[in-house]
Amino acid sequence: MAEFLRIRRGRIGPTDVGLPTGPGIRRTPGLRREELAALAGVSVDYYIRIEQGRESTPSDAVLGALARALRLTADEHAHLLGLADQVAGRTPRHRSADPRPAGPGLRLLLESVRPSPAYVLDEVNDVLAANPEGLALMPGLGDWPPGARNTIRYTFLHASARALFADWDRVARNSVAHLRTAELTAPGRTAALVAELSAASGEFAALWRRHEVWVKRGGETAFRHPVIGPVTLANEVLGTAGDGQRLLVYQARPGTAEHDALVLLALTTEDVGAP
Repeated sequence: MAEFLRIRRGRIGPTDVGLPTGPGIRRTPGLRREELAALAGVSVDYYIRIEQGRESTPSDAVLGALARALRLTADEHAHLLGLADQVAGRTPRHRSADPRPAGPGLRLLLESVRPSPAYVLDEVNDVLAANPEGLALMPGLGDWPPGARNTIRYTFLHASARALFADWDRVARNSVAHLRTAELTAPGRTAALVAELSAASGEFAALWRRHEVWVKRGGETAFRHPVIGPVTLANEVLGTAGDGQRLLVYQARPGTAEHDALVLLALTTEDVGAP
């Protein structure tokens, strides 16, 4: 929690919140502690104790005031509250269920959306199930054993990923920011994946240190696929009830060149390798 606040304080300047910069050179990047404390309406000493890790039970009201002063997004504010629960030893507000396989209903849904590539993911983006088009969209993912298939691991460690994603930097940054949200709900699995990727990828380690947080809710992804060529696909992310699983579907409107590309992708797949 202290590290998160320090990093966020360093990324917002006085002019961002309507404060004068004052004379001379500022030695502190971003806001000074006293400036943030004043904006949040707390004493400087109390804020310093929070940022130094000496205050383990700040109230939701104080954290809300800090979130507003730091211009945190809703996802970042929720993350801060979760970090506070962790520091205080409280029961997490959003607890995930124990890991479990994708159920038959979700597996049937994977088949129903074909030829749209689709996956069932858990909180750390382990691929619990995928349809053939899903495996074909990410070349080489299906060659990994089912227990190793993870879209974040694929992004940073698979040899095909940089050529596949037209905007690899954005995909990588989004992946790491979403993984931050699993730090509180699936801490053990997150820590294991973070340790693995940090040891193998300096780029992952650098992005992880940025403490960016947001929940992936859909958008567009541009691919340079070796079979179907350049294609930009919309993606939707649908959460299931309380078990941390999500359905990720890449899709295109019927009658478009992108949909024709997905039909071609489906024609080249075989129903092998799906977990």
